[in-house]
Amino acid sequence: MNRSVALLMLCGLLLAAAAVGFLRYIEPRPTPLQGFTAPFVFGKFNVPADNPLTQEGVQLGRRLFYDKRLSGDNSVSCSTCHIQQLAFTDGKARAVGISGNPLAFNSMSLANLLWGAQRFFWDGRAATLEEQALIPIQGADEMAQDLNELIGELKADEAYPDLFRRAYGKISAENIARALASFERTLVSADSRYDQYLRGEVKLTAEEELGRKLFMAHPDVKVSLRGANCIDCHSQFLTSGFSTGFDGFSNNGLDTEEMLRPGLQLVTGQLADRGRLKAPTLRNIALTAPYMHDGRFTTLEQVLDHYNEGIRYSETLSPLIMEADNQPRDTISMRFSLNLNEEEKHAIIAFLHTLTDRRFITEEKFSNPFEAGD
Repeated sequence: MNRSVALLMLCGLLLAAAAVGFLRYIEPRPTPLQGFTAPFVFGKFNVPADNPLTQEGVQLGRRLFYDKRLSGDNSVSCSTCHIQQLAFTDGKARAVGISGNPLAFNSMSLANLLWGAQRFFWDGRAATLEEQALIPIQGADEMAQDLNELIGELKADEAYPDLFRRAYGKISAENIARALASFERTLVSADSRYDQYLRGEVKLTAEEELGRKLFMAHPDVKVSLRGANCIDCHSQFLTSGFSTGFDGFSNNGLDTEEMLRPGLQLVTGQLADRGRLKAPTLRNIALTAPYMHDGRFTTLEQVLDHYNEGIRYSETLSPLIMEADNQPRDTISMRFSLNLNEEEKHAIIAFLHTLTDRRFITEEKFSNPFEAGD
């Protein structure tokens, strides 16, 4: 081989290496997420301008969600406390993470996070899904992972560097949060029997229809309107807390004054917010027991008994709960009750069962990619 040919080959190799290096660090152009739909009855939603929904971001987020390397000893993942078959809850009264110690709160469902109260955790301490994503990863009792160590692990993996490059450009804590938030925003539950009823595809039974009407009504004895008062805290179609300001948080009468948790007060600093906690979605409620922020109720019957006859007074108790009664009441009394009859209670529970979305809990695109071989 003569010298000229050798120089040409060397130049070609150098150019090829430079091209590979350029492509590796070139600004990514992710693909907008295809086929994503949201029911119009759920209302408007907002996706952050700096974290649009993309194919690459959601794919990466799904993988991270199920990856146990997000925990310090590689023993738990986000999916440990948010199991798809349980509508992304865990079946425990209070979540248990890496330490084995029960956490302060019950694991909330991740369904329909695009809507509802736009602060996260029971006490609203995270303002965005991106902020929320990194809190349990670093929590000592939750996942106990150092973010710098996690970044190092992901960089050493054969798949993650390219997945991050395609989605966001590089591996960083900020981009880990973006990816997890993107995947979680796609967890839309909208194919329950109730949704099918709203679309005119099925009819509810007489009992379910009675339960639906009671769910939607605030009782008013003056006009003989009976109701279960559910809609005052759980928005009509989403059945989660309302999205305006802090309207999605309330004190629902679980505890007396001395037993109240701080709740939203930790965020606002206002005494009026003491004991106010996030109203969770009731979507797939038949699958997400035990109930309430501390998992104190194991059945829907117990939940309904609480609202029907077990409300406890405190200074920040929701006035919508205090005034809800299906029978005339002495206004001086501090005992609060809906006074529903047995038929009405059974009907409400029958309606709540129509909120179960079997497609949501079996949808492959929400499942563990490591088990699916994706």
